[in-house]
Amino acid sequence: MNGRMGRAHAAVTFMSCCMGACLALGAAPVYAFDPLLATHGVTPNAAGALADGEAGFCTFGPLGDPLKLPEVVERALCNNAKTRQAWAAVKEQAANVGFARAAYLPTMSVQGQKVRDDSVTNVTGEPQLSQADRATISTASITANWVLWDFGGRRAALDNASALLAAARANQDATLQTTFATVVKDYYAAQAAQGALAAAEETEQTAKESAAVAQARVDHGAAPVSDALQAQTSFAQAVFARAKAEGELESALGTLAVDMNLTPTDAITLPAVTDGVTPDAGFNESIEDLIDEARRTHPSVIAAQQQLEASLAKVRQVRAQGLPTLSFVSKYTTDNQPASLGLGVPEFPATGHDWYFGIQLTIPLFEGFGRHYQVRQAEAQSEQQQDAVDQAQQQVAIDVWNAYQALKTSEENLTNTESLLSIAAKSFDAAEHRYGAGVGSILELLNAQSALADAKRQRIQALTDWRDDRLQLAAKLGRLGLHDLDSR
Repeated sequence: MNGRMGRAHAAVTFMSCCMGACLALGAAPVYAFDPLLATHGVTPNAAGALADGEAGFCTFGPLGDPLKLPEVVERALCNNAKTRQAWAAVKEQAANVGFARAAYLPTMSVQGQKVRDDSVTNVTGEPQLSQADRATISTASITANWVLWDFGGRRAALDNASALLAAARANQDATLQTTFATVVKDYYAAQAAQGALAAAEETEQTAKESAAVAQARVDHGAAPVSDALQAQTSFAQAVFARAKAEGELESALGTLAVDMNLTPTDAITLPAVTDGVTPDAGFNESIEDLIDEARRTHPSVIAAQQQLEASLAKVRQVRAQGLPTLSFVSKYTTDNQPASLGLGVPEFPATGHDWYFGIQLTIPLFEGFGRHYQVRQAEAQSEQQQDAVDQAQQQVAIDVWNAYQALKTSEENLTNTESLLSIAAKSFDAAEHRYGAGVGSILELLNAQSALADAKRQRIQALTDWRDDRLQLAAKLGRLGLHDLDSR
């Protein structure tokens, strides 16, 4: 029996060492061994459900040139620190579910001991009774315990862990939606900055040409020197605006790189602002229906509701922990303790064993009223979670409302800026022609030039705002997905 138990103990130790070594070396993912099926729903990467089961998702090569929005979003979903943290939280809660399920299974432990016993007894005046015993003693035992009934404590603990897992998954979805929306906003901001730089360069070139025309008229005596000075001032301002636009573009590109977990110094090339989705029919969905849907289905609301379910299960768990438990217990022990017939009699080699099995009933009688206050604490936490659900629904409602209004405004501004740009371009052409013909003033030309530059910037901003606002509304509704990026 000693040999069999020793081999079993060695096997358990060997398996534990091997599992520890595998985890330390990263030989397999943490959910590769899942006998209780607790982590089978954990996604294989940080992109979660937004990966949509696509093969090769989160596998990247060199940055695209130009870098399109779908690639930016994929890199951000997979590599952003916030999405990875949310993914890790899901894996943590999934492991807690496995731990809660394990409480339904019996536990067994093996203990072995091998000691050198050196016992000496000296009897004064009676040397024949003195003795010295030296022996190597081995002891082995195996213990089993199985909780048969606990008045719902394990069920409540499993409900709590399951609700927290559902909350973690909903939080992951909410984090993905937020990250998705953030990187979309940063992408369009960078694209708008790139378009603004292109417009600033065009304005600089136009101002340079206007300054040259004004100087030529001054040189021919057809205009006062103040015309040339005003045109040169306008040109200098255009140079300043172009330099500022360059800095804003570099800053926007650095922000976009960090969204993808790259360094701000990584070179990024974006497509032109005109390369992307174009305006279509107006957005006509009912705002009341959108808000009602978001209050029911948004991931942040679902996460708060699951947290509430977890807190209610925690109340049941705390109460059940103060109730009786019924368990099956068993133990077997064997040893080779030498035996002796009495003082002064030499010890003789011997073996022995001891075992028992039975039912154990544990009834908590008095815990100093601690359980009472633990239940009160759990109930108060449930009240807080109910308030958190209400707050999440209110926040979602106002977010959808604001995003809806922003989109409506963007749609209107698309038409306004298109008309404005057309008028400003015609006005500049007329002013340029009039000044060249000597019937217009330099002030008229410079004003038309400035108005055209503003119209170009407003048109670019309106276009990128409209593209961004469409996706921001989908994000506030909690239904932003990769399919929304088609042709963008």
